[in-house]
Amino acid sequence: MNIIRRTVLAVADNGAVSRFFRSNRLTRGLVSRFVAGDTLVEAMAAAHDLDSRSITTTLDLLGENVESAEEARAAVETYTTILRSMRDANLEPNISVKLTMLGLDFGRDVAADNMTAILDVARDVSGFVRIDMEGSACTEVTMLIFDELHATHPAEVGIVIQTCLRRAESDVRHAIDLGARVRLVKGAYAEPEEVAFQNRVEVDENFARLTRLLLSEGTYPAIATHDLDLVRAAREHARRFHIVSDRFEFQMLYGVRRDQQERLVADGYRMRVYVPYGAEWYPYFTRRIAERPANALFVLRQLRR
Repeated sequence: MNIIRRTVLAVADNGAVSRFFRSNRLTRGLVSRFVAGDTLVEAMAAAHDLDSRSITTTLDLLGENVESAEEARAAVETYTTILRSMRDANLEPNISVKLTMLGLDFGRDVAADNMTAILDVARDVSGFVRIDMEGSACTEVTMLIFDELHATHPAEVGIVIQTCLRRAESDVRHAIDLGARVRLVKGAYAEPEEVAFQNRVEVDENFARLTRLLLSEGTYPAIATHDLDLVRAAREHARRFHIVSDRFEFQMLYGVRRDQQERLVADGYRMRVYVPYGAEWYPYFTRRIAERPANALFVLRQLRR
């Protein structure tokens, strides 16, 4: 599985491939399966559609590694606008944010100060902000910044932990001790062996183990997976230990396993969909393809047509 992911990501990084996907009108139809659109208006329309089916959302403006402090400040303005717009549209104000979008490359304090400004608005609108986890080179500093922010905004900020990383269990236990909200994911980045499990079975076993820990001891965890075996395992653990469905939620990505999203809602579980939007969709799109062979096959079939 890791070989497939690395191969797909290597092909996607090829300049010719990137230009083809960015410029070809036909490929935008493929992108729209996973990305709600380029604008906030399109993302809000997707959120309203999901809300009509009793599915909550978290909105994410796509992009990473801004090139200036000015761009980071502009991102702050955009994120606060999203929160207020969701509140005004009677949607739960909930967003996901990458620290490299907020100037992490220019210093830990820059990113922390920018996140604080966003969290202040989240508090004003009774919203919530999840700090997305990026590549392993950012993991340690992201956790340090999260600790600082959770101390001042415990109700407004949560964190993502990737079970492909060997440090995941210690990070989950630390978040439990803080009473912090965790989104548990497998991880979408190709990581070196010294920091990450390379075998899918190990990643899945770690996910299942940490799911049980979070369900039993965590604070409103988000179990973010499309793996139906892991979903079933989470449901079984909750049933066995009488963990009621309003103590956690499942999360899935926009455009993935739509039937399962609605089935979980019908079965009485909380479901939140991660709705990405924005012009900088290409890196996100390629990671979605790389995650599962089925996604890559879907893209190839559509291109052949």
